Amino acid sequence: MEPNTRFKIFAGSKGEALAKGVCDELGCQLGNLRIDRFSDGEFCAYFEESVRGQSVYLVQSTCPSSDNLMELLLMIDAAKRASASKVIAVIPYFGWARQDRKDKPRVSIGAKLVANMLQVAGADRVITVDLHADQIQGFFDIPVDHIYGSNVLAPYVANLNLKKLIVASPDVGGSKRASNFAKKLHMLTNREVPMVICYKNRPDFNKVSEIRVLGDVYGKDVVIFDDIADTAGTLCKAAEVLMAGGAKTVRAVVTHGVLSGQARQKIQDSPLEELICTDSLPLEAGCCTKLHIESLAGSIAQTIRAIQNHTSVSETNIR
Repeated sequence: MEPNTRFKIFAGSKGEALAKGVCDELGCQLGNLRIDRFSDGEFCAYFEESVRGQSVYLVQSTCPSSDNLMELLLMIDAAKRASASKVIAVIPYFGWARQDRKDKPRVSIGAKLVANMLQVAGADRVITVDLHADQIQGFFDIPVDHIYGSNVLAPYVANLNLKKLIVASPDVGGSKRASNFAKKLHMLTNREVPMVICYKNRPDFNKVSEIRVLGDVYGKDVVIFDDIADTAGTLCKAAEVLMAGGAKTVRAVVTHGVLSGQARQKIQDSPLEELICTDSLPLEAGCCTKLHIESLAGSIAQTIRAIQNHTSVSETNIR
């Protein structure tokens, strides 16, 4: 990056570690931002350095609790009021993305609401990673740069040199995502990577009653690919079914390791060899020794460099 390029990078509470990695990639310093909290839970954000005339990149995942989203909105507002030239929200994990449509009567569309809030706050652009549904990009009336987690996850899987590699989609809805991952592995390994689909019956949120495998996994090294691991119930149940179907090994690869509740313990006790995910959310292994994390810092840094130099983002972000 040119030393005179007018941009600064700041981080919220859920983006500091990743933002530091991005700054290392770009050869710049992380800006000074302060979040002051009051005893009643209210908080405010302010910059401890000038951002006048700068392109300001704000790194923050909007994962629950909603404080993280509110923190990002206040950061955007503070940057606009401090006369920043452009405000770019870097949202590695876009919360509320699973609420992307009306799938039953009288339900909110949370992803659209969040998109509106970001724009009203003053965001000029959004950088995000593996949205739960691609159409969420259409909820915005500002540019959205959509980064694919497979660009950092696929090389790790390819380097495992699994002899009988096969990709599994954890549900029918994720088949396109898993198919793209299989194609990516095919490009990296120069050999065919088949795919199977796990059909699941979900009676309620975060509950899976039954999973069946559509395809042959006997003697195969299976990699389950998905965008989010929340309670990890689907992944662990799918791993059990795949092993029962004769799979040699089973791994899970996800972009966003939400890992709420007892997810880490479930993964530790499951037949999964490992769970491979990105650092879109700040993660600690805790009781789980099977967790492997690949960083998005390089991909985000490439995107920022392309935006600042007015070059193509898609050339370095191939699905």
